[in-house]
Amino acid sequence: MEKIVDIIEAIAAEKGLEPDKVKEALKTAFKQTAKRVISDHFEYEVEINEDTRAASIFQIITVIADDAEELKGEFADAYMSLTDAKELDEDVEIDDQLHQEHKLEDYGRTAAGQLHREIEFHIQRLVEDELYNKFKGKIGTIVSGRVTRVDHQQSTFIELDEIRAVLPMKSRIKGEIFHPGEILKAVVRRVNVDKEVGMVIELSRTSPKFLEELLALEVPEINDETVIIEHSARIPGERAKIALYSVHPKVDPVGATVGVKGVRINAVSEELNGENIDCVEYTNVPELFISRAMSPAIISSVRIVDTEEGEENKAIVVLPGDQKSKAIGRSGINIRLASMLTGYAIELEEQEGMTTSESGEIEEEKEGIDSLEALFK
Repeated sequence: MEKIVDIIEAIAAEKGLEPDKVKEALKTAFKQTAKRVISDHFEYEVEINEDTRAASIFQIITVIADDAEELKGEFADAYMSLTDAKELDEDVEIDDQLHQEHKLEDYGRTAAGQLHREIEFHIQRLVEDELYNKFKGKIGTIVSGRVTRVDHQQSTFIELDEIRAVLPMKSRIKGEIFHPGEILKAVVRRVNVDKEVGMVIELSRTSPKFLEELLALEVPEINDETVIIEHSARIPGERAKIALYSVHPKVDPVGATVGVKGVRINAVSEELNGENIDCVEYTNVPELFISRAMSPAIISSVRIVDTEEGEENKAIVVLPGDQKSKAIGRSGINIRLASMLTGYAIELEEQEGMTTSESGEIEEEKEGIDSLEALFK
């Protein structure tokens, strides 16, 4: 087939593909066409001549002994006796392979139509593979696209680079409603290939990773990794906690993330449908980290409980009686988030006779968290 190199270059430019990959896809299309219109019992090779810019198809013929049974079998055309082969090449040996050229033009319109369909199929597969690899590499990162429709199951479909992604209802923040034409941000949660519908890109707005990626967009110190997000936990649309630390001694991780008058954290909260975000300074001292995660409750002490291997980590949090409701939070949200953030199952233990003043300072002398705070500052 003439000018195949021109076709390769045109397809590569139009689809944004690498020419070498397009060349391999077209070689496969030629081989499959040969199998369909010549015989599917033979093996074929395709050679593309860069000088003539043409493609040639060759059937592979294996050299075998003169008395081999295969020469009398159903697929005798795939073999050649050693004697006949030596008439073509004196140096040929048994098990060598010879090439017999076939021209698809000799097989009429059937071959031309089949080749066209094969090329379309393999180029589409190549495009899908490229898109799959592209979006596979974007798992956990933010993408944005235009809403095209919302189905009866309240799944929202978004157009991304000519590919349709889906935001299931379960991955949508409670109370959110989207309409066709809106621009929507979400994080890529999963990329799958379905035999019936092709590639499926699933998005999420409820994943903790979405919160982290939004913060990276809004906070330069997180984006340039001066401030590191160690852990995050969310109850989407209600509240979140995020643990941060700074790699620079002069940068306050919580202050940088919150921003002047809360401008940075409020921008992220607005994108999350008003979700409240608590910023906590991370430490690798579990007692201290748990006490910070329990904010706004004021904690007296934290005791890590020894557990058997394979069991969930457990911590006993001791606190004044009037701090218990703050520690638990509305519908238990504060203690749940603190547990998710720290990785510890938290149990509260009320300390008898202990109260706090309106300023939040513990009135009775105590040891525990305060001494830890002083020690690690």
